[in-house]
Amino acid sequence: MPEVTFRDLQRGLRELGLGPGCRVIVHVALPALGPVRGGVESVVGALTALGGLVVLPAFTPQCRVWPRVGPPQNAASYTGHDEDNALAEIFRPNTPVDPRLGPAAEALRQLPAAVRSTHPLYSFAAVGAGAARCMAAQNLAEPLGPLAHLAETSPSADVLLVGADQSANIAIHEGERRAGRKQFVRWALTPRGAVECPGCPGCPDGFNALLPHLKSFSRVVQIGNARVERLPLPALLETIEGLIRRDPAALLCARPTCERCGAVRAVLASFSPPVPA
Repeated sequence: MPEVTFRDLQRGLRELGLGPGCRVIVHVALPALGPVRGGVESVVGALTALGGLVVLPAFTPQCRVWPRVGPPQNAASYTGHDEDNALAEIFRPNTPVDPRLGPAAEALRQLPAAVRSTHPLYSFAAVGAGAARCMAAQNLAEPLGPLAHLAETSPSADVLLVGADQSANIAIHEGERRAGRKQFVRWALTPRGAVECPGCPGCPDGFNALLPHLKSFSRVVQIGNARVERLPLPALLETIEGLIRRDPAALLCARPTCERCGAVRAVLASFSPPVPA
């Protein structure tokens, strides 16, 4: 297959209606595109050349630590983490992005114009107009603050999935939070020691069940081998919130061993009405 070029990337993004003034939270599964001339730098270059605000998750789970005692029903065990704690990294502004997020987030983080938020587990990186304000919307208590900021200040903000499916869509977690879904407490290592991080999201493995509910507002193009999807952020959040309010177990994964989804189901079960005798 021919290489995907910078122009191919630009053409596809324009077909989706993206251009100057756009504000997008992006997830890139680089291998899905196939061979790209210029590699990840071409992809990041095409995104930043849109002339808007580009935000990517820059998460650092390598900074997570575990206490010996913690809250119950937190989808966590507080024993057996001595080795994990010994290997944990201290979060700093230049801590590399988790490689499992793909190379695009790390490439964007390293741009001279990039701004990174300071959450030690769930930071974001952004380039473009309003980047500093968007990143400042995050704090320890509100790890999804940049998403909330985009939704509240930008009616035309979008999610852009480049070869990624809905399990990579961080914005779905913000919809869960708005619907009142249980969040979790985690801990991270910082220069001032271990800090508590409330409001951490749950499991994304069930998110592809959302697909039938997106057809009315999703826009899709093909770039190289990849399906590239644009989802208006306000419509996405409204859809998720409505779905979970109608079915509180919606979008939970089916794995019986999933601690986070199990913890959510346990909360739901505790509020179930008693079965008539």
